[in-house]
Amino acid sequence: MKKLLVLTALSGGLLISTAVADTYQATNWMTPVHILNEETYQKFSTEVKDATGGDISFEVYSGGSLVPAKATMQAVRDGVASLGIVYPGYTPSELPLNNVLNDLVFVSDDDIASAFAYTEMGMTNDRIIDEWKKNGGIFAGGYSTPVYNFVCVKPIRVLDDAKGLKIRTAGGAQTAWVEAIGGVPVSVPIGDVYSGLSRGSIDCTMSDPTNLDKGNKFWEVAKSVTRLPMGVVMGANYVLNPSFWQGLSPEQRRVLLDNMAMGNARAQVAYHVGVNAALEGSRERGLEIIEPGEDLTAKLVGFQNGFVEGLAQKSVADRGVEDPSDLIAEFQMLQEKWKGLLEGVDRTDSKAIAKVLQDNLYAKIDENTFGMN
Repeated sequence: MKKLLVLTALSGGLLISTAVADTYQATNWMTPVHILNEETYQKFSTEVKDATGGDISFEVYSGGSLVPAKATMQAVRDGVASLGIVYPGYTPSELPLNNVLNDLVFVSDDDIASAFAYTEMGMTNDRIIDEWKKNGGIFAGGYSTPVYNFVCVKPIRVLDDAKGLKIRTAGGAQTAWVEAIGGVPVSVPIGDVYSGLSRGSIDCTMSDPTNLDKGNKFWEVAKSVTRLPMGVVMGANYVLNPSFWQGLSPEQRRVLLDNMAMGNARAQVAYHVGVNAALEGSRERGLEIIEPGEDLTAKLVGFQNGFVEGLAQKSVADRGVEDPSDLIAEFQMLQEKWKGLLEGVDRTDSKAIAKVLQDNLYAKIDENTFGMN
């Protein structure tokens, strides 16, 4: 039997672990068939159980059934869940440095390299590690969506079409971009976008194309997709409760690390191969697949060129962080490193991608010391 940490507040304000069970709770606010649930939690939980002979078993709570998206970080911290998926944009004041990196990838053009660069920084960079630690979590793997497009009820073909439209963003750079083209940024969890598009409270969402079919089924309510490449969005696939992690044996921690490498790779491959299928299926359903007008493309290029140059100073002013220039430079360096490591590797082969990630990062993480202080 392994401890499932459920923390109970005492009258004096102290916290103690009170419940014991052989199954740990994992929280994922995506639907069960969403790539970031199916590939990184559903399969992961089965494989970890098999690899540990049942000593470690996760009960996965999907669709926010345990806690909603914005409460996941707190739930992991408090031991309501031993493992959770966290999107930093939902808690910008708690995770400002992670959000600086998420701002930066508005100009990224390689989702797998972005995901692996973010994973490496989250597991090795002291400033990023400390930020997660202050919030009561251990970061053990990150994801990147495919490149974002506009998914709309009211089509965006040229720059003027965006004026006045209510466009859902994931915060940060996306918000600034929508404002720059005259749109009205709307911040809601992705689980609320379908109903927003259906009711008309949202005209468009910035989204990777896999959300058209996988999980969120936007193709049921949207009318068009504008193939304007607006960077990627990153988040944490695996955030661990420290007491849970530190209570495992080194051998068990090694099993989790190895399976997290596989889960991260599997999700990125599923994203990669899912884009074309989603677009083709949308076209068959009658959605208009739009190539953006020249004025819209030119506006984006100009915005991106100025964005990175001013990001460090803007982050200090807007996010209240110490100068993040070192983080920005390191992330850009790591993206190029992972692009090189991935060159020539079949991006439709999850085992091949996982081997690159395992050999160049996870195998180098010491299960005896990682996350233990």
